Amino acid sequence: MLTDVKARKAAPGEKDYKLTDERGLFLLVRPNGSKLWRMKYRFAGKEKLLSFGAYPEVSLSEPRERRDAARRALRDGGDPGAERRRARDGGGETHTFESVAREWHGLQKGRWVPVHAEDVLRSLERVVFPKLGARPIGDLEAHEILALLRAIEKRGSIETAKRIRQRISAVFVLAISKRIARDNPAAMLEHALLPKPKRAILPSNRRRIPPHTGISPPSA
Repeated sequence: MLTDVKARKAAPGEKDYKLTDERGLFLLVRPNGSKLWRMKYRFAGKEKLLSFGAYPEVSLSEPRERRDAARRALRDGGDPGAERRRARDGGGETHTFESVAREWHGLQKGRWVPVHAEDVLRSLERVVFPKLGARPIGDLEAHEILALLRAIEKRGSIETAKRIRQRISAVFVLAISKRIARDNPAAMLEHALLPKPKRAILPSNRRRIPPHTGISPPSA
């Protein structure tokens, strides 16, 4: 079982790691030093995650209470993640990634020339929305976004992957400001992507000067 002392002393490592509590609850420790409460559970045969905030702002007792409430919802046949989203949204429309991304684009397009604004929206519609658009933005995890970006890289589109990551990250900034997402999983992926390919340096096309023959003129 996790204790407050263990949580407080947990130091960041090179990769994410978990400190396990009980019944699905764990503390995710990230390389940047953040510590996030998560709960793993299964519903309808699928593994899902709940987010309960960041330590130490949220102490150990509160995530345990929220875990127990989630387990009661599961026992009664409900999906605690879906119930939480409905409560957060006041029973209204769920904030999907696509809905927030379109709002972000609408706010930004006045700053761009029309050609660029159209290119940004098309890249989201063609590449991102088919995979992530229908997901509630607050539920998206870094590994899901990285999988999308890796698929772009495998096509040889290194620069495109970097631009898509930047646009996804900007959408999350808006979502955080609206309090419909807690963190920005795309921001931490900047250094996870492949580096730009180095351009080959071609030799300069200088005119060759024929070497001196070394033949002396005939003597008089």
